[in-house]
Amino acid sequence: MSNIFINHILGSTPLATTINICLLILCLYPIVGSFFWFCGALCYRFLKSNKRDDDWQVLPKSKQPMIIIMIPAHNEEVVIEETITYLFENLNYSNFEILVMNDGSTDDTAAIIKQLQKKYPQLRTINIIKNKGKAHAFNIGMHFAKGEYILSNDADTIPEPDALMKYMNFFIHNRDMNTSAVTANMDVQNRSTLLGKSQTVEFSSIVGVIKRSQTSINDSMYAYSGANTLYKKDFLIDVGGFRQDRATEDISIAWDHQSIGAIPRFAPNIIFHMNVPETIGQLYKQRRRWAQGGTEVWLTNIKKFIFHPIKRRYQMSMFIDSTLSIVWSFFFVITTVAFLFTMIWLALHGNYERLFHGFGISFIFVTFELIAGCLQLFTALLLDHNGAKLKYAFFAPLYMLFYWMVNPFTVVTTLIPAMKTILGFGSGTWVSPKISSLQNHK
Repeated sequence: MSNIFINHILGSTPLATTINICLLILCLYPIVGSFFWFCGALCYRFLKSNKRDDDWQVLPKSKQPMIIIMIPAHNEEVVIEETITYLFENLNYSNFEILVMNDGSTDDTAAIIKQLQKKYPQLRTINIIKNKGKAHAFNIGMHFAKGEYILSNDADTIPEPDALMKYMNFFIHNRDMNTSAVTANMDVQNRSTLLGKSQTVEFSSIVGVIKRSQTSINDSMYAYSGANTLYKKDFLIDVGGFRQDRATEDISIAWDHQSIGAIPRFAPNIIFHMNVPETIGQLYKQRRRWAQGGTEVWLTNIKKFIFHPIKRRYQMSMFIDSTLSIVWSFFFVITTVAFLFTMIWLALHGNYERLFHGFGISFIFVTFELIAGCLQLFTALLLDHNGAKLKYAFFAPLYMLFYWMVNPFTVVTTLIPAMKTILGFGSGTWVSPKISSLQNHK
């Protein structure tokens, strides 16, 4: 419909042709994108030679570098004790300490930590009087970290027992001198609800396919996982730590690291488990924060790529993908609203032939999108945990129909807050969501 309107207004001019090509690219973006990630994941699996998924060694105690497990915590009384106890009792690594950054908690978080310190001498804590957000807490703790490596571990996150040992294998070789941080493969812990099961599929798609594709193309990736990532402290200092006014500090610092020539890495063989939102309200707030954070990073870096494309050529693919994603989000929202109004107008005027034609064309497009999405999803489910998550494939349609529509709307509605952040009015202050005990979800 749009190309007919454009040709009617502009005629067969180069401008009309250019606009039609741009519209075609935007229409096909989600389909082509899914096929692109699908092919990238296969390249990672069959063609990439240095992925080191299963190539890791156990380091003797005398050769284990010191790791500080940093837990930024704000009102985490429900989960903090179980997490700390698990880390001390289950990790197959000796040379580590835990540093809890108690960021202005008003519940019993501080009292629980104080009690645990009697049992675990390697547990330290710093109490920050006023809540100023995760990035602020992490930046303060970074300067109290004794070791060369810092593991960012959320209060509700449980890494696998071999996680630290596997992480260190990405830093001990000469070829790893530019590795700034390594992020692990996320698994959903609370799968008792419909939303939990659906997000199990979603995170397999994002982590299992997209990050593998990014790694196979650039030997790098766009974003760390804030819930569990091992950073080399020197590279944190090199970029001035985390940006404290950003909605998603983990995405921002991954781009900052790439801008100085450092390499963010993805390790699909390292598994960590975390809780995900269990209500629509919590989920929507999370997605708004993610969308705002992605737009903030894009706005922060847009001048660097436009004015220095040769210098940024190795990261150009991620900039183009981010640009298309944001532009497509606006295109999707605008065309969806226009389509709905057009269908209502046709129905009210009795033009049922055009009405059915419009629904038919949209059905064909959605069908191709679902086919491409299914290829991406089933590839992810097969690659992750050797197909152990295939039982959740039933929930794939919910993921594709719901999340694919929510994400562009969150991008559009958070553009203004993202612009305010770039202009200096951002805040990283957090409020922890209400979650139940970890023990109920294991």
